[in-house]
Amino acid sequence: MLFNSFCFLVFLPIVFGLYWPLRRWTRLQNLLVVVASYVFYGWWDWRFLMLIVFTSAWSYIVGVIELRHYDTPGRERGLSKLLVALSLVVNLGILGYFKYYDFFLSQACTLLASCGLNVHPASLRIILPVGISFYTFQALSYTIDVYRRAIRPTRDPIAFFAFISFFPQLVAGPIERATNLLPQFLSPRTFDFEQAKVGCRQMLWGFFKKCVLADNCAVVANHLLNDSSQANGLGIVLGVFFFTLQIYGDFSGYSDIAIGCSKLFGINLMRNFHCPYFARDIAEFWRRWHMSLTTWFRDYLYIPLGGSRCGRLKQIRNTFAIFLVSGFWHGANWTFLAWGAFHAVLFLPLLLRGKNRTYLQTVAEDRAFPSFGELGRMLATFALVLVGWTFFRAQSMGEAIRWFGLAIDPRTFGALHGLPREAVVAVIAWVVTLVSEWWNRREAFGLARLPRMTILRWGVYYLLLWAVVFYVPGTQTFIYFQF
Repeated sequence: MLFNSFCFLVFLPIVFGLYWPLRRWTRLQNLLVVVASYVFYGWWDWRFLMLIVFTSAWSYIVGVIELRHYDTPGRERGLSKLLVALSLVVNLGILGYFKYYDFFLSQACTLLASCGLNVHPASLRIILPVGISFYTFQALSYTIDVYRRAIRPTRDPIAFFAFISFFPQLVAGPIERATNLLPQFLSPRTFDFEQAKVGCRQMLWGFFKKCVLADNCAVVANHLLNDSSQANGLGIVLGVFFFTLQIYGDFSGYSDIAIGCSKLFGINLMRNFHCPYFARDIAEFWRRWHMSLTTWFRDYLYIPLGGSRCGRLKQIRNTFAIFLVSGFWHGANWTFLAWGAFHAVLFLPLLLRGKNRTYLQTVAEDRAFPSFGELGRMLATFALVLVGWTFFRAQSMGEAIRWFGLAIDPRTFGALHGLPREAVVAVIAWVVTLVSEWWNRREAFGLARLPRMTILRWGVYYLLLWAVVFYVPGTQTFIYFQF
């Protein structure tokens, strides 16, 4: 079920209306969440429900077994290590089978063909289960945190299944930690009208970024990058620029809708984006982009490998490990690995020089506008990120290389054969987004702080809602559903 669909507009009020009358019975509330989440997820294909049920049940059982030995001294935790290893193998095995089987199979066939052996084995040829990367990582975080004694395993299966399947963040995050989300399902929740108002405002902002900014940018980016007649330097540069706006509006818009929707149910999710295109270097960009995934890899991969508290060679290894795995997490394609390697190359000099934590404060913290130096660093970082998105958007390495060749050759900068009318809406939406998020760069989201005058505040609401209703170029799915 898509957030930007009529079905969801009917689904959400029904679930909300059934949820709060059960506020005295937490387990019934959680049961409703599980049922609603499975309806939400099964709307695409009910057969994939078996995967999320299995992942939830397996992780819950591992936790219950672990509970028996939870207070065992560290030297005697052999069973705990075995359980966490089994959980990693099973969950990552399922993820790998559905997401990477065809990729490795095709690469093996290509390798054999280069040796003169032509084989044609059967491939899966099925649609990747929506959100499998997200809920798998969420389940793994629980198992690992239990092993680390960061959270005590729960015996409440309903609360645990609600934690894994909570519908607002089920298919595209944020990737929640058990230490934050699970205790909220184990505790009674009360309706907070002020929190609900903030949630509605954040959802409105998310819908604007998704439906008006991202979807109109998608039309322009597809027109420029998918049409061979537009394949010149200017078309490639503009196409990747609009894709850069599209992927931000699409994914951060989804996160805002998910976080705002959760507030309606008394649940607080972690922040997933914090104005990443205002970053002054690549390290700051990654502290602000897809924060739930970035911190997941930091805590469960980078730091266990030694992080930055080790020798230079291991720092280089760890940096490439986290970025390459992050790239491959996004999809089974060499372009995603190239995207990860590109960011590793950009990040590594900052790390080795001890400059990776230079910008921890909000840009122009005490000023209305950035300095010329800050503006220059933001533009330079944005340009580097745009180069990275070229790999991300390309369907193959060959296409990416061709695009780069066109983009750096001034002879290819010919005239375009016109742009779709959605380009005007996309540019206006980006200006609105840019101004609003700069104004709210210290806040939780781009619409958190508004004029105090009621008429102005409600004027903003109506204008955004009007844009969402009348300037959407057709319902489009979310980019990150494919990951």
